[in-house]
Amino acid sequence: MNGLKLLATGSALPSQVVTNDDLARMVDTSDEWITSRTGISARRRCAPGESHTGLCLAAARQALERAGVGPEEIGVCLVATLTADQLSPATACTLQQELGMGEDTVCFDLNAACSGFVYALHTAQCLLAAAPRKYGLILGAEVLSRFLDYTDRSTCILFGDGAGAAVVEWREEYPSLHAVLGCRGSQAIHVPGVAVGAPSHVRMEGQAVFRFAAETVPACIVQVLDKAGLGTQDVDRFVFHQANQRIIDLAVRKLKLPPEKCTGNIASTGNTSAASVPLLLDELVRTGALGPGQRALCVGFGAGLTWGGALLQLR
Repeated sequence: MNGLKLLATGSALPSQVVTNDDLARMVDTSDEWITSRTGISARRRCAPGESHTGLCLAAARQALERAGVGPEEIGVCLVATLTADQLSPATACTLQQELGMGEDTVCFDLNAACSGFVYALHTAQCLLAAAPRKYGLILGAEVLSRFLDYTDRSTCILFGDGAGAAVVEWREEYPSLHAVLGCRGSQAIHVPGVAVGAPSHVRMEGQAVFRFAAETVPACIVQVLDKAGLGTQDVDRFVFHQANQRIIDLAVRKLKLPPEKCTGNIASTGNTSAASVPLLLDELVRTGALGPGQRALCVGFGAGLTWGGALLQLR
């Protein structure tokens, strides 16, 4: 057995709060319409002068300080994102320079959309096994507000900006993440790229995505637990990607999970894609809802279409 444990978390949210009432002044919607369909009341948006890189640096510094781990001790630095400030250099490489990590630190960005942080955890577990330094800095960060069409109420109400970070440690005696990852190639969620003629805004087939999540999220949880040889009663918190409260509620009912183990923060953050799981992890750790020795089953799902689950234990 060899794997990871979570040492500490960090987070950074932009200063600008966008409420449902704010959006109702831009597009044909209302607070009641948004809340009843998504569970979202507000989300954060980067103001002028705030950036994806800035959010990552703030979250990373917070996590490192809380972990008591210096940048020079990091062996792997991964940033899960699809909205970095630039295509190259990778955000992880910028963090290496700004934070002072060693030049032999493995640094790269990873794009698995809303499943990205879970993918990054599993990737870090594999890379740290061979790294000379056994601490990893893993982030999920997005500035999706850059890609929203504020005349399209089906998408602009959903997404927010933010960054979450985690410092993990690899040891031979630590438990595996028992990660389960998957992909079903689909354009049901599309975020624009740099191709000539590419659309300029996020677009999403809401019903198709809902059906996909309703199927894959409960199945992923069951597969992770089967690999670990555990039951739902052995998990202290289920950390769902905060995409839509209806999707989460459906999975909770289907698996008969205790609702108190499945609380989220979608009401105040909206859907932050790859940042969603680490932002919620940080909130749970900061508030004492997750403590030393406890297990969190993290589940991501989204564009790709991708999904992933991992069982992460706190040290």
